[in-house]
Amino acid sequence: MISLQHIDKTYKQGLLEVPVLHDINLEIENGEFASIMGPSGSGKSTLMNIIGLLDRQTMGEYMLNEVNVLKSDGAQLALLRNKYIGFVFQHFHLLPRLTALGNVELPLVYGGVRKKERRDRAFDALAKVGLADRVNHLPNQLSGGQKQRVAIARSIVNDPTFVLADEPTGALDSKSGEQVMKIFTQLNQEGTTIIVVTHEDDVASYTSRRIFLKDGQIIHDKGGKTSEFIGKH
Repeated sequence: MISLQHIDKTYKQGLLEVPVLHDINLEIENGEFASIMGPSGSGKSTLMNIIGLLDRQTMGEYMLNEVNVLKSDGAQLALLRNKYIGFVFQHFHLLPRLTALGNVELPLVYGGVRKKERRDRAFDALAKVGLADRVNHLPNQLSGGQKQRVAIARSIVNDPTFVLADEPTGALDSKSGEQVMKIFTQLNQEGTTIIVVTHEDDVASYTSRRIFLKDGQIIHDKGGKTSEFIGKH
């Protein structure tokens, strides 16, 4: 499903080149529940952006469902993101003037789904995360945990290949964070592939695979179907 081979990423700052990722080799199969961990500056956010098609690698090959990402232009990448990837961000990224239902519908609007079908699918996604009674609430009428559950519903409404969650509990209290991770666990048990970017051991403990980055390299990868122990952490 996801195959990264010899991925490098270098940013240019004026005349300087700043290497961020070095020879990343990573495969994630359907049905995995993986966490990407590492200290600040380790490259985990850059790796997340490449996996999520928000940034491009400098060198190497990224195959997503047998599509060579490097050969796709900007418009094709946008279509791939909407079709294959559900995003959950630390600060929710909900549109304040739309209800919970309206926010969850957005990926379906972009995908050209007709109104009745997208309403039904959005309602089902909200019901799955326990918010069937909050569909008509605006974001400012929801708690932080409820906002994140709306974001999760939005991420799964298109039945994506995988959900990519960036520090999904970072803006939540511990109880709400635990509820969010239990929802991810349930979704994974139902077959959804989940990739969580986090620096918190408590969050990573929910995942069955941990990928640890340091100085732009994978130094530890243990627990998944295709993983192996690479180094000591």
